[in-house]
Amino acid sequence: MTLDDDPLGPLDPNFAAQFVRDDRRPACQLYLISPPDVGGDYPDRLARALDSGPVAAFQFRVKGVDQHQAARLAEPLQRLCADRDVAFIVNDSISLAKRLGADGVHLGQGDGDPREARAMLGPQAQIGVTCHDSRHLAMEAGEAGADYVAFGAFYPTTTKAVRHVPEPVILSWWTALFELPCVAIGGITPDNAAPLVAAGADFLAVCGAVWNGDEAAAVRAFADLLGGGDA
Repeated sequence: MTLDDDPLGPLDPNFAAQFVRDDRRPACQLYLISPPDVGGDYPDRLARALDSGPVAAFQFRVKGVDQHQAARLAEPLQRLCADRDVAFIVNDSISLAKRLGADGVHLGQGDGDPREARAMLGPQAQIGVTCHDSRHLAMEAGEAGADYVAFGAFYPTTTKAVRHVPEPVILSWWTALFELPCVAIGGITPDNAAPLVAAGADFLAVCGAVWNGDEAAAVRAFADLLGGGDA
């Protein structure tokens, strides 16, 4: 589905020009996503990243390992997040999130229903849903009880295959109409993030921009962009 295929139809191109971010919404925050390999010295790298600037949440995203191994890999990372009051979110797997007692789960469109996640994880869990470039999917997620919706990929990324490329105006439309937070994802760097913040993103989800280089410097750069450089 492309934005033009959205059942709601295309967005008014003038919407972005008229958009002004509501000062009553919290400032945009950083949402870290793990790289595919979280073994070896990765816990030390995560600690460096989390200690270099404000991070709201960390998503544990590993592929191709069984749940027992995933749980072993997650344990030290979850502890680092807990010690720093950073939400620990499990990607895709409601059952792994429950096993770990994680703070929440992030669901792709094929990973289960937010209602199922809520029933399994309880009222305090943070449940996010990937909505690609679809306002329709985002509204469905909100109605199903999601705590946030994620749009993207806004920029080219090697983290995962890209089939949906929304325009930043979808963030403006969402935040103008709904209180539910929205996450921008996909190839976001300190150099290209500003338009997404201006468009209304509540969180920037980043992976390669942090882990493909000096994680501490990258987090500091995002902190400067988001106004948290002195935290």
